[in-house]
Amino acid sequence: MVARIEAVRVVTILAGLGEDATFVALHAAGTIGWYGPVTAEIGQYVEAVLAQPALGEPVNDHQSLHAALSRAIRADTSVVASWAVGAVDCAAWDLHGQLANVPVAELLAAPPRRRVPLYASWLSIDVANGIPVAAVELVNRDGWQFTKWGLRKDPATEDRTAEAVRLVAAVRALAPALRQEAAFDAVFTWDPEFACLFLDELDSASVRWLEDPLPQCDLEVYEALAMSIPLALGERLLLHADAEAMLGLKLQAFTLDVVGCGGLTRAADLVTAAYMRGVPVYPHGRSFVPAVHLAAAYPDAIAAVEYRLQWEPVRQRTYAQPWLPAHGAITVPRSPGLGTTPRSC
Repeated sequence: MVARIEAVRVVTILAGLGEDATFVALHAAGTIGWYGPVTAEIGQYVEAVLAQPALGEPVNDHQSLHAALSRAIRADTSVVASWAVGAVDCAAWDLHGQLANVPVAELLAAPPRRRVPLYASWLSIDVANGIPVAAVELVNRDGWQFTKWGLRKDPATEDRTAEAVRLVAAVRALAPALRQEAAFDAVFTWDPEFACLFLDELDSASVRWLEDPLPQCDLEVYEALAMSIPLALGERLLLHADAEAMLGLKLQAFTLDVVGCGGLTRAADLVTAAYMRGVPVYPHGRSFVPAVHLAAAYPDAIAAVEYRLQWEPVRQRTYAQPWLPAHGAITVPRSPGLGTTPRSC
């Protein structure tokens, strides 16, 4: 008999561990599938819009559930709607894995790889303000595949050319300290004109990639930028966005967020599409746990998963069994499901 979703609950736990303290729970056959932590706003959206459409859906038919959730949000193209669909979808994968008594990675592909490479990001440290010696020493000895750093434009600076020169100097100074290639994230703080000023000063071979420089995803501008510098995009790709247009660019990295794009069900399709186009995939670290399962299942397409050094250890404290990296990689647990059961439940 096929198990079907019997109830959808939203639970808030562990207040004080940041803004993300809400978990989505799906019930079927005496078992609970979990995904979290997410924001309270996402949890409220799940309760108000998605709980009813999920009821009765087969636990093991992820395409059917995803279609039902997508119909429920209709034309809502908001960030919250996309994340809410992704959270319910991932909770369903956890439930499926628990009922099947296998890790989700084995549901996606058998056999998956056991060790998934990681790269470290430290976006709370902006290298334009000086080389963070202690942080550089830490990442140098921990065995990450590579590292990624913040490279924000100072909005108060009036001399834009001088600001571009300052950021380029920071990139050049960091390379010898790291003793390896680094990626940089502009965190949506640039504009097209400033990006061109930066590129005029930079030897593009000195960076692994430049991620998300513009506040809006202007594909025409990004197409031009991708001809001059290794470019990374995808973190803000939502459920209804045109992924094919983005993957048609000459990208160095496709950095989709597994939950934010609409969940594991859609993410698996996007990884396949990226692989067919020869675009390397480096999943965004906010959805670290499902991203690791996805990377384990698609080792030829996903080179490494982002580990956010400032924020991920805090998120891991919400889980019954924290995921702890070692020597620049993570071992996929053999326990059933995703591994996102909250520690207080």
